[in-house]
Amino acid sequence: MLLLRDRDFKQLTEYIQKNYGINLSRKKNLIEGRLSNLLVERGFSDFSEYLACVFADRTKGEITNLINKITTNHTFFMREAAHFDYFKNKVLPYLQSTVRENDLRIWSAGCSSGEEPYTLAMIMADYCTSAGMCWDKKLLATDISVKVLEMAEKGIYSAEVLENVSKYWKLNYFKKITEENYQIIDQLRQDVIFRVFNLMDEVFPFRKKFQVIFCRNVMIYFDYETKMRLINKFYDSTEPGGYLFIGHSESIDKYQTRYQCVGPAIYRKV
Repeated sequence: MLLLRDRDFKQLTEYIQKNYGINLSRKKNLIEGRLSNLLVERGFSDFSEYLACVFADRTKGEITNLINKITTNHTFFMREAAHFDYFKNKVLPYLQSTVRENDLRIWSAGCSSGEEPYTLAMIMADYCTSAGMCWDKKLLATDISVKVLEMAEKGIYSAEVLENVSKYWKLNYFKKITEENYQIIDQLRQDVIFRVFNLMDEVFPFRKKFQVIFCRNVMIYFDYETKMRLINKFYDSTEPGGYLFIGHSESIDKYQTRYQCVGPAIYRKV
């Protein structure tokens, strides 16, 4: 295994934290383990040579590939199910009574391989059917990783991944394509817009604010200052009365946020 010298490690971690908010200052062994084979395959003799290539690439393709290798994109359908129950029972009825002209804006930030936004899309489809209404159910799903977004857009999942998915959802929102794999039906896939997006961008480019933002288990990689800057940007991008969902392993200092906590890892702009 190729060894990462302290100088190269410092240069890499400072660059990633500054540009992507990810704190890898204690992940030297992880970086060495996940990148060594890549360097050998690509013909680099050491990390210095590889990092020179990464930083010289103006297309950002090399740094994107590096981030894909060193970040963990672990997620599953109905992860932290209480959030989805709250979304179905509290948030959607509120939106039904307040949203005008089908102008529904929901964002899954850090969507990984798509399980979260597709779960939201299925809940919204069920709600519209039961309420006898026809919303424009399109929602935005973003991630920094091109690799996971390509997986998400295909919407193909193994039977093992669908263990937490109800029989009703499997029957109505998935089609079996092989003995072991299922694919989200085309109609539901069209309800989710996947885009590459860096949460560390200074200004979010959205013209309108969101009624709901999900950003769960993303900020575990961020230090406190980076996290609070992001929370403030989320707040500015949230409609009055709108909601922010974060991961149960994450927290926001109630004295440092303008959001009001309304449930475990659930915040509202009031």
